[in-house]
Amino acid sequence: MVTDPIADYLTRMRNAIAAKHRVVEIPASKIKKEITKILFEKGYILNYKFQNEDSHNQSIKIALKYHPVTKISAISDLKRVSSPGLRRYVSVEDMPRVLNGLGIAIVSTSKGLMTDKEARSLNVGGEVICYIS
Repeated sequence: MVTDPIADYLTRMRNAIAAKHRVVEIPASKIKKEITKILFEKGYILNYKFQNEDSHNQSIKIALKYHPVTKISAISDLKRVSSPGLRRYVSVEDMPRVLNGLGIAIVSTSKGLMTDKEARSLNVGGEVICYIS
């Protein structure tokens, strides 16, 4: 049993990138699906597919994105910020900037999961889930 499913998600992605895998399969949940959609929208992954939508054992297949010549991953760092034992909440004034705006922070707000830039523009704070650069 996994006590922190988001940390498990990030670790599976990190391990797949380190092993230069093209595709990684991760057990699905609503928040993992939303994180995957954000990663796709921001260009960190090539594609994704939700499998077994109707059954109990849902999964997400994620096609990782690499540079065609240098084979360097689009994702250089995945860092879990808020954990079940220590939640990290920020106001809109204290919203973090990852790599001075080059990376993204995924924030869980009252308006749903979004990036730090979207949260700043909507003037909402929330729980900082992770940093991606």
